[in-house]
Amino acid sequence: MSKRDYYEVLGVARTCTEVELKAAFRKLAMQHHPDRNPGDKDCEHKFKELNEAYDVLKDGDKRAAYDRFGHAAFEQGGAGGGHGFGADFASTFSDIFEDLFGMSGRRGGGSGRERGSDLRYNMEITLEEAFAGKNAQVRIPTSVTCEVCSGTGAKAGTKPKTCYTCGGAGKVRHAQGFFTLERTCPTCHGRGQVIDDPCSACSGAGRVTRERTLQVNIPAGVEDGTRIRLSGEGEAGVRGGPPGDLYIFLSLEPHELYQRDGADLHCRVPISMVTAALGSEIEVPAIDGSEAKVKIPAGTQSGSRFRVTGKGMPVLRSKQTGDLYVQVAVETPQKLTKRQKELLAEFEKLSSDHTQPESSGFLSRVRTFLDGLGNGGSYSA
Repeated sequence: MSKRDYYEVLGVARTCTEVELKAAFRKLAMQHHPDRNPGDKDCEHKFKELNEAYDVLKDGDKRAAYDRFGHAAFEQGGAGGGHGFGADFASTFSDIFEDLFGMSGRRGGGSGRERGSDLRYNMEITLEEAFAGKNAQVRIPTSVTCEVCSGTGAKAGTKPKTCYTCGGAGKVRHAQGFFTLERTCPTCHGRGQVIDDPCSACSGAGRVTRERTLQVNIPAGVEDGTRIRLSGEGEAGVRGGPPGDLYIFLSLEPHELYQRDGADLHCRVPISMVTAALGSEIEVPAIDGSEAKVKIPAGTQSGSRFRVTGKGMPVLRSKQTGDLYVQVAVETPQKLTKRQKELLAEFEKLSSDHTQPESSGFLSRVRTFLDGLGNGGSYSA
């Protein structure tokens, strides 16, 4: 069976650049990789074919020979030599390994230093604290660099040695079928170094657990769920590695007066039936501690909403401020005296469609509806 043209195998033109060649190979290698197509002999054949084509065309000398002589350039001891998975392909496969499995084949690296883990701290604050901002103290148990060994993990006077299994690379290679895989070194666990005489204070970890007290600046205007990052305040790195970060997650306590909507605040205020009918001016407490005056016009209905400009929450990292919305709820009087009942009954007799337009309009629509049914029904309130 004759071999296909290498350019055709990779789906590129003969004039393609190295970048275009590599991109085409990575895409097709991911598509036909045996681990993504277990048991598929056709994909296995195509994957080998892709590797063979790329192994030739990525090399300038081999590509020139192939362009001149075709497949004959590599047959019967010709230029170019054998095919298959050579040492150069291991680095190329390492490149696509991350794309295939979501992880890098280049972990480790001989220094033994690893970045510390990030930490999370949940903090609950009041709406008033979110309005004004605050400086808070947090106490966090975390890993810090061991002072005895200065983070090396080795006993004083000694130092870590290069791992004899991986030679300091932090990874080892092994053949599996027709391709080569890299995995973390089982001896040094990817650090590239081993400690024969560990530090007694940290048992070779290079860090110990301590409780730290940190200052956290909470800016004005933070919302529920805001995340504050403190760079370098997480766990210490392994054996002198860089520290992780600390993330403060804020949550707001429910407030007894206000409901928050972004930068705006909403407040429900009960008013008397007389105030709603005659109109008045009421005072409502604002989040900044002042009193906001709200004018209630005569004839105000329950549920009416009034805006007080600039009495809401500050907008984070800006000079803008939200508004306060006051929603009134007309309260029906209870436990009336005999005289109060008499006065209300007298008021009811004196009432007209003009004094209660919404109620009168509703009754009118009900009568029209009943007349339309033609059942001679009647309705009265």
